[in-house]
Amino acid sequence: MNKIMKKEKNKETKKGYKGFNEKLQCTPDGVIFQYEIGKTYEENSAELCKSGFHYCENPIDVFAYYPPSNSRFCEIEADEVSDESKSDSKRTCKKIKIGAEIGLSGIISAAVKFTLDKINWENKQKTNTGDRSAATNTGDLSAATNTGDRSAATNTGHYSAATNTGDRSAATNTGHYSAATVEGKNSVACALGHKSKAKASLGSAIVIAERDDEGKLINIKSAIVDGKKLKPDTFYTLINGEFKVAE
Repeated sequence: MNKIMKKEKNKETKKGYKGFNEKLQCTPDGVIFQYEIGKTYEENSAELCKSGFHYCENPIDVFAYYPPSNSRFCEIEADEVSDESKSDSKRTCKKIKIGAEIGLSGIISAAVKFTLDKINWENKQKTNTGDRSAATNTGDLSAATNTGDRSAATNTGHYSAATNTGDRSAATNTGHYSAATVEGKNSVACALGHKSKAKASLGSAIVIAERDDEGKLINIKSAIVDGKKLKPDTFYTLINGEFKVAE
């Protein structure tokens, strides 16, 4: 069991990310709490996993509580945040404002930025095996690989590969002619470069961008790999706004 450290409440407004079910509800202890976008909610106490409004600082951590296959995601602003911590970036607060709904692609974009802001940019090949870790590369013809749960593998170089095998994780590639792969459950493969491709396991998701030869964004599309419209462990690319099996 993870030990929770207790400290005083933090009065600084903080930004984060929150997941919900399809009706924009959370069900702590089986009790339905209905949220609305743009509204602010308050409680008298905030104790991690017991009271207050919970959210995650790291966007990728929301997948531990709300899988990408059937959830909704929003940005939030939190006040009177408890400094209690667990093994991930989950936090609780007395006051929360539900901001814009950003969807799966928005969560992935936020996760990429969150990861890039915390990385040491040096190696041409980076591999991680720990949970909640990050492997990031910026060089061309390079590889970023992660095997831990709730982790991120990110590549910005051309002709590169980002691969994740852990559950509730993300593999993201922004380089041209590159590939993003996830093998774990409730994970996301995101390919944002020109003529790039992504593949995911059953029940996980892919996010693919389509760009012209000058790199201008034309389309972006996300979907769950359901085994029917999209096959698991199969590379897809985006052509004319539609998923196509990559050659």
